[in-house]
Amino acid sequence: MPDLKERAARKEPGAAESASRESRGGNTRESASSAQGHRSRLTERVHDASKLDCHLEDRKSASSLESRGKEVMPSDFWDHLKEQLSAVPPDFSCALELLKEIKEILLSLLLPRQSRLRNEIEEALDMEFLHQQADRGDLNVSYLSKYILNMMVLLCAPVRDEAVQRLENISDPVRLLRGIFQVLGQMKMDMVNYTIQSLQPQLQEHSIQFERAQFQERLNKDPSLLNHTTKWLTQAATQLIAPSGSCYDIQDPSSSSGPSPSDIAIPEPLSPAMVLSQGFLNLLTWDPENEEFPETLLADRSRLQELESQQNQLTILASVLLVASSFSGSVLFGSPQFVDRLKRITKSLVEDFNSRPEEVMQTVSDQVTEEIHQSLKNMGLSPLSSENTDSLIGQLQNIAKKENCVRSVIDQRIHLFLKCCFVLGVQRSLLDLPGGLSLIEAELAELGQKFVSLTHHNQQVFAPYYTEILKTLINPVQTLTTKVGSL
Repeated sequence: MPDLKERAARKEPGAAESASRESRGGNTRESASSAQGHRSRLTERVHDASKLDCHLEDRKSASSLESRGKEVMPSDFWDHLKEQLSAVPPDFSCALELLKEIKEILLSLLLPRQSRLRNEIEEALDMEFLHQQADRGDLNVSYLSKYILNMMVLLCAPVRDEAVQRLENISDPVRLLRGIFQVLGQMKMDMVNYTIQSLQPQLQEHSIQFERAQFQERLNKDPSLLNHTTKWLTQAATQLIAPSGSCYDIQDPSSSSGPSPSDIAIPEPLSPAMVLSQGFLNLLTWDPENEEFPETLLADRSRLQELESQQNQLTILASVLLVASSFSGSVLFGSPQFVDRLKRITKSLVEDFNSRPEEVMQTVSDQVTEEIHQSLKNMGLSPLSSENTDSLIGQLQNIAKKENCVRSVIDQRIHLFLKCCFVLGVQRSLLDLPGGLSLIEAELAELGQKFVSLTHHNQQVFAPYYTEILKTLINPVQTLTTKVGSL
């Protein structure tokens, strides 16, 4: 029979071993790479770790031990184990291999200080002694399974308590061992996640210090390395001089009247956080052909482009929902099921918006209108009149135009939300969402978290350089602002 450990390794490689291999290979590459390359790989590893954690959350929702056991061990192994234990006399070869693997997993779950439990497991699952029992034909698999269950109760995270308790109700020895092996696999992944989470602060600090040192080396060789960064921050500071209406204060798209002089706010004194937040937001609308991208953000350029794409899709999604709600009334949009269905339909359609906006919005208008008609009919409500239907379709199709007023308002409000996330954090910014954004709150939270994570890490790495640049910018700009305000 193939070695059990090798079979399990092929099916589900040990996360700790994979991490060790990756670390050894990564050190060589990182030492030979630029700061941008190191930053990119390290960030991707941390991101992969978070995805691993999410994957484990999905595993927790398994419907049954029977279905989950198939993922970590071929079904024919369990059939073979059942045949061996049912034989007269019983054959314990597969059971011994399984117990050996279980013992190793239990030992891997222990912390260094848990020496007493380690000794207890070593004694209770002494493989030499168990082989002797098997040779005599008196290996008590049920007793060992109960012992393993008791040890799992001590070692498992609270989230696994229910799964372990369910195992206690299984009398069939093969099904019990299968369930034990599956839950132990989850517990092993829990330990990997715990280790990753505990190491993240050190990894992030290492990334900050390493990248800053590498950038300084390059700056020593090329003193002009911050030219584009300086220009980027200068443009952001200049933008903040002229007073402009807050996105929260934008007039209704249908209103033709502009703000009165008394409505125009006096600009607040500039601060480094304000300039940086404006600068980071400007990168979400950066011309891809513009070569003067800030040197300090080159490693994050692709990620910023991804954020820009996500932000654009959310702008279209929110615009569609806002227009649709103005025709559907509170009855339809008071139904979470209807809103979720409309969001799913629109999300799937607007993925190709950037490449063919008019065609996409034509499809969106047809689908959304049909969905509204059908939902009104299902609820026994009056359908939209032909005039309102034509108006709805026309307004939805107009969202394809960049100058569309609804789209412009939503776009500015999302940008303001991201600016608030940078200054206040995501959770506080979600407490007071501007009009038109409440229906995409979950999507905004995800976008805001990505934006904050990226910008705050970049800010930590390059804080000394930004501070020096902003010292030379804020005072002159602030002086100019005071003069403009006094005219």
